[in-house]
Amino acid sequence: MSENALIIKWKNFIQTDASSGIILVLASLFALVLANSPFSPAYNSFLEFPVSIVLGSFEISKPLVLWINDGLMAIFFFVVGLEIKRELLYGQLASKEQVILPFLAAAAGIIFPALIYVALNYQDAIAMNGWAIPSATDIAFALGLFIIFGKYLPPSLKIFLLSVAIIDDIGAVIIIALFYSSDLAPNSLLIASVGLLALLLFNRLELSNKTPFILVSIIVWAAVLKSGVHATLAGFAVALFIPIAKDKSESMSYQIEHSLHPWIAFFVLPVFAFSNAGVELIGTSVSQLFTPVSMGIIGGLFIGKQLGIFAACYAAIKLKLCTLPKDATWSQLYGVCLLCGVGFTMSLFIGSLAFEEQGLAYQTQVKVGVLVGSIMSGVLGALLIKRSSNKLKIAGDKNEN
Repeated sequence: MSENALIIKWKNFIQTDASSGIILVLASLFALVLANSPFSPAYNSFLEFPVSIVLGSFEISKPLVLWINDGLMAIFFFVVGLEIKRELLYGQLASKEQVILPFLAAAAGIIFPALIYVALNYQDAIAMNGWAIPSATDIAFALGLFIIFGKYLPPSLKIFLLSVAIIDDIGAVIIIALFYSSDLAPNSLLIASVGLLALLLFNRLELSNKTPFILVSIIVWAAVLKSGVHATLAGFAVALFIPIAKDKSESMSYQIEHSLHPWIAFFVLPVFAFSNAGVELIGTSVSQLFTPVSMGIIGGLFIGKQLGIFAACYAAIKLKLCTLPKDATWSQLYGVCLLCGVGFTMSLFIGSLAFEEQGLAYQTQVKVGVLVGSIMSGVLGALLIKRSSNKLKIAGDKNEN
């Protein structure tokens, strides 16, 4: 195969919605292999490599894994904020009719998994810190599976899945702000607030140059990092102050989102997955892996997500608050509900916050729970939507003949 043909195939691959999910899987598998190979010490040393930035009396010093979790993931949440803002103003969440079903579904998809986790861990005060871990949905993985296996399903189901994931992300931001921020530093919060006011002023002045927005955003991120509020929230907050317009050619928000999206899909999330998915299984017993924490996460993702989302949809539709996604059936909707149990990167991220001070034992339990729960949800969901998709394909072929 010629070099040009390979380049064309690569470009076609990265332009598909499923490609980012595939790369996430590969990054995760690579981490698992390294963590359980003779290269495990090198893998751990890489993650713990100290990185410092010093500017006069200002200093940020963290191991590389925390730069990834606090820095790169702030960029991810920045893009999430831009997407949410666009959808709320001009997109799928702009009208009451469009938002009722995914809102109720997302709310139930947060509450039910949390209840299952709490039911298995309420007697352990430390373990209770992880109640929000199974409440998250990984939009890249879930959407990737839908694209791969649900090719012939109605487009309305894809819109429903995206909407649920977007509202789920809003819930994750609120949970992180309320439950995973501590020891607040007033001076740093004041600096961050002044920075956000400056961004608001830039917005009101209709500045078209991105440089002032970028410089002030970095200051806001650094201030939030030092404030005790998790640094990823800075990315989300900054996004709300980026100028947006309905015309994409005139929207700074859309231009930035469009330029950053490939970096998020093919660098930020894979690097995060590689840094957080490595579970050392060698020498670990089954009883050490499947603890109340890991079982709570598995139960929350695999049972709580599908049960909560589908029950909320069923009740809302039967009460005539909304209707089924256009041209979709109940079984197809159920398959999408299963895909929402793929928590992966978002669940791993919340897990890293929940047990940040508790060490390797809890982090291992989190990783096992997230990986197993996400795989079970993804496999069963993929099988169900593939079956439904194949039936539609066969019916379509018969109609053509």
